Amino acid sequence: MSRIVTFCYVLFLALSSSHAQPIEADIVLKGGTVIDGSGAERRLADVAISDDKIVAVGPDLNATAPWVIDCTGLIVCPGFIDLHNHSDTPITKPETRAAVNYLTQGCTTLVTGNCGSGPVVTGSYYKKIDDHGAGPNIAHLIPQGSLRRRVLGSDNIQPDDSQLQEMLDLAEKAMQDGAWGMSTGLIYVPSSYASTEEITAIAKVVAKHGGIYASHIRGEGTGVLKSVDEALQIGRDAALPVHISHFKSSGRDAWGLVREAARMIAKEREAGRNVTADQYPYVASSTSLGATLLPSSARAGGNKQLIKRLDDTETGPRLKETIRKAITKRDDGAAVRIARYKPNPSWVGKSLADIAKAEDRPAVDIALEIFRGGDASIVNFSMNEDDVRHIMAIDWVATASDGRAYLPGADRPHPRNYGTFPRKLGHYALQEEVLSLEVAVRSMTGLPAEILRMRDRGLIKEDLMADITVFDPKRLKDEATFDDPHRYSSGIRYVFVNGVPAISAGSFTGALAGKALRFEEPTPSTADTE
Repeated sequence: MSRIVTFCYVLFLALSSSHAQPIEADIVLKGGTVIDGSGAERRLADVAISDDKIVAVGPDLNATAPWVIDCTGLIVCPGFIDLHNHSDTPITKPETRAAVNYLTQGCTTLVTGNCGSGPVVTGSYYKKIDDHGAGPNIAHLIPQGSLRRRVLGSDNIQPDDSQLQEMLDLAEKAMQDGAWGMSTGLIYVPSSYASTEEITAIAKVVAKHGGIYASHIRGEGTGVLKSVDEALQIGRDAALPVHISHFKSSGRDAWGLVREAARMIAKEREAGRNVTADQYPYVASSTSLGATLLPSSARAGGNKQLIKRLDDTETGPRLKETIRKAITKRDDGAAVRIARYKPNPSWVGKSLADIAKAEDRPAVDIALEIFRGGDASIVNFSMNEDDVRHIMAIDWVATASDGRAYLPGADRPHPRNYGTFPRKLGHYALQEEVLSLEVAVRSMTGLPAEILRMRDRGLIKEDLMADITVFDPKRLKDEATFDDPHRYSSGIRYVFVNGVPAISAGSFTGALAGKALRFEEPTPSTADTE
């Protein structure tokens, strides 16, 4: 008996000793409050990082590391995934590839190729990122509008069989090169000229590889329900997940319709179909003045053709009346603010109504001058605050910025470029309590990872990639405003991209550790569990 007792005691000591062995790591985030991205309640835990992976998560880890960061009072969560970003070109340029305005929001991955616009040849685009690095990781969607332009140009024509096949072949190659799905921008030329059947044909190629269909739908005003229905039909016919970009109803006459659209999507989800959406937490949108005031038919062929139509004795008066009515709907131009217009920088930051009053001219004449000058970027105050709050609390709506990598300058872009994610967390979750902090974090981490079928990021979990954001909930704030948009957010203390510190103690480190992320098709076993 004594031998048995002795053996058990020795075995106990051996097991205890093995568990007591310290974890060797490169970085330990010590004593923080972990919100893991799944929606689960926060908990006190340490997080150990080695190379580019999370190697351990738990309370009071027995971990040694050359760099131990005291995270007491701080929130430790997955790095934010911006599902809807337009950094396609900026992320390849030396001055903006760091995307500091997104790192300072806590973003570690940006999804490009949105609204049907961006590089068509995914492999070449990814190679630029592989060769030069980037601040955050980049995942790319096939931009249907740019793909169509490559084959058909910008005219309002329909493809013949060989042209359609060329588009299908380009989509096939992009998916093979690691694109995560396809996007459309159905208010923009030439994306808007594609029929539902044309889009569905390309979507079937995407579906074959397990990708998603993300859409800036044909109308976000009074036609939003019909437009959502088209997206849902494409999803059914092509048998792939559908994602509605920057989900909203725009314009006073459309307020409230986004809630009915949400009910449509909820019914689709109840029927077992995979449908999601994203939203930026603001009541203003931003695009070109032309896309805001003109139908796509007037924009066919580019700006030169538009000017010809404006000068035509038959079409010109009709277009002018269309523009006038569109301005009237937007509070006589007070809701439309110029963000960027090179021919007359003094107009930047002013509304059409302000400019018209100052120059004693009709607002429609100001708009016509802008179109003749090559168009302008604008900010359009068009949404209802109650609608915004209602939509952001839905559990299948992710957070996304619809912005791009920026450097401060003389223009006045939408503040979402600098403040989307801290605004959702700081203003709406912590201050207004529209949703819990756990739910808000999930909307920008675990949920977008699920939507993309991204299996190695989006959660604080052992063996996942070390894309991690640490923020101070007492100091987190979106500093950017509509009047002063070029202001970096505050309160983001640390950001790790693939285990490398991009933000340390609140400052940019200069690291370009972001990678081109290539989609890997789900195997039957993993697909069955989704």
